[in-house]
Amino acid sequence: MGRPLPDLCEVVAGLLGDERLLYACAERDMGAVFRMLNARGVSTRRIATAVDITQGRLYDYMNGKSRVEKLTLFEQIADALHIPGHLLGLARRSWEPALATVEHNRLDRPPPNGSDLRAMDHFRSADRQTGGGRLYGAVVRHLSDRVAPRLVDIGSGPHVFAAAAALTEMAGWMAHDSGDDARAGQHFSRALPLAKASGDLPLTAHVAASSSHLALETGDVVGAVGWAQTGLDLAMHGPRIPPLMARLHAMRARALAATSQRAPAVHALEAAHRDLEASPAADHPWLSPFDTAALASESALTLHDLEQYDEALSHAEQAVALRESGRARSLALSRISLVDIHVRRGDLDSAVSIGHDLLRTSPTLGSVRVLQQLDGLRRRLEPHRGYRPVREYLARFDDAHRARMLLLADLIPPSPGGTVA
Repeated sequence: MGRPLPDLCEVVAGLLGDERLLYACAERDMGAVFRMLNARGVSTRRIATAVDITQGRLYDYMNGKSRVEKLTLFEQIADALHIPGHLLGLARRSWEPALATVEHNRLDRPPPNGSDLRAMDHFRSADRQTGGGRLYGAVVRHLSDRVAPRLVDIGSGPHVFAAAAALTEMAGWMAHDSGDDARAGQHFSRALPLAKASGDLPLTAHVAASSSHLALETGDVVGAVGWAQTGLDLAMHGPRIPPLMARLHAMRARALAATSQRAPAVHALEAAHRDLEASPAADHPWLSPFDTAALASESALTLHDLEQYDEALSHAEQAVALRESGRARSLALSRISLVDIHVRRGDLDSAVSIGHDLLRTSPTLGSVRVLQQLDGLRRRLEPHRGYRPVREYLARFDDAHRARMLLLADLIPPSPGGTVA
């Protein structure tokens, strides 16, 4: 008597705790899923029949010659193999128990590990004051030592993937703050499948927003628009969180402004303000706050790129006023933006006045990003050194800059010639 054929859905159920399957689903790599089933004794004929495709097409997927792209086919596969919908970014399937709906859509789902949240809060608080350069190594070590080992423990639950995604996204921002955008992009790329594997759509949309922001910072405006739209699409299928929607609309507005799409950018910015003014929802434990000050800062940058300097000035002043205490890096960046807007408007006296406030930023703030923007600000003021207040300010600026460079020499990336930039 031959060996009984394995039940297809039972094989899949046995793989749902396997990190490799979760990663393949998060990446929507159906070829990898099919290969895993085949390795567990399920014939290619049975797989093809179950998901209603030809064996030739199945081989193409398994060999990487093509990928599943159509939503209807993802739905066929999920239903045939009983893969929970959220693992593939789909709505809850009709065969999933009702409890799964509650767990997937509620913000008051069972709380994540308290120690993970406490670590996240401590890192976040320190980052706001000291900058990411001093904290990046600590976050990476925490991920490696405290979080990564639990990803392969099937008893840990999806919250571990959420913790890993949130902390990896944080590491990405700290890498960016350290001046290493390539590494920041790698962290965001790793955070996305982890967020998808957790089944947490708001967190996944949050990572997409960060990817959009980084794309803007690195000059990839097309990518920035795409990531913002991806985040909005994800957020629309999960619990409605107004600050998250506002952030995504703000990122889209900035990207559109950078491509000179004036009307769409203004409409997106208006949507961001409407969302942030909406009735507040319950906080999401893993999302970085996006508040009125953050939106004011993003609005100023958007309107700056649209050359609407008077309106940009109002938002930039609001951002500075709301960041006067507790957020050293955000305050410095907001002041840099405000000085630049004053220069664009031809108000050099106001630019110098805010510039002197800017020099009071702690010289030990571990943010290469702030240093880079200060350098950019100096270049914008240099053509106006014929005006005495500007010339005197630049002398003070250069003295403060030399001191800052010495204090942060261990964080500043070397130039191609091997010396500190």
